[in-house]
Amino acid sequence: MRKVLALLLLRANQVVDVDTLAEELWDDRPPQNGTGTIRTHVYHLRRALAQDPATRELAEMLTTERTGYLLRLQPEQLDATLFTEYVEQGRALLRQDRVEDAARRLREALGLWRGRALANTSVGPVLSRHVTYLDEVHHHALELRIEADMLLGRHRELVPELRSLIAANPLNEWYHDQLITALHRSGRRGEALAAFHDLRRVLNEELGLEPSEEAQRLQHEILMADGRRGARAVAVPARFRAVS
Repeated sequence: MRKVLALLLLRANQVVDVDTLAEELWDDRPPQNGTGTIRTHVYHLRRALAQDPATRELAEMLTTERTGYLLRLQPEQLDATLFTEYVEQGRALLRQDRVEDAARRLREALGLWRGRALANTSVGPVLSRHVTYLDEVHHHALELRIEADMLLGRHRELVPELRSLIAANPLNEWYHDQLITALHRSGRRGEALAAFHDLRRVLNEELGLEPSEEAQRLQHEILMADGRRGARAVAVPARFRAVS
């Protein structure tokens, strides 16, 4: 029943057909009377929702359609919908050079994220695809917010967060690039070079690769920067400004 509700929520305002529900519940091994079992699941779901005052409105919004079931919701009623909308708004603001507004909107989006999507649900193949999509959007939102903060000059504040992200994602070269840049722009030239060498070591040990051209360019600019130019010599990588 939890899977059925999750799928109806994530596909709010769309008819979820019986075949899609069967794929989620049983993958390619549906029972002989799968349609009847789905009907029973939806019946019990309606009853459970109607019995709780907090969810009674959802029971009224769940309708049976010719090919499946439809849950009607307003966008603000579902965090996942709000989250993706806020991320898109933040990206648009960043493209318009409204950096402060973009950072604020992206923080609001990330504030809606409370751990991995559907962490309390045993997901099947259909919900797994939704979880993967939401994880990708979350990752993108985080990178956009970091880019906005870099453009706003919040380099020192970003260093601890970037170190934490690298610890959790050691092969994410973009995080390494941002850390190198943030350290250099904070006047920590030696630590920036050490961060580059950490990146080189990790890539070599894990993948047998050298850092990207962008990372090597950052190292070169740090080495070439003189005392007068200092940290201003390194440009912030703008990976997402050209995204359309």
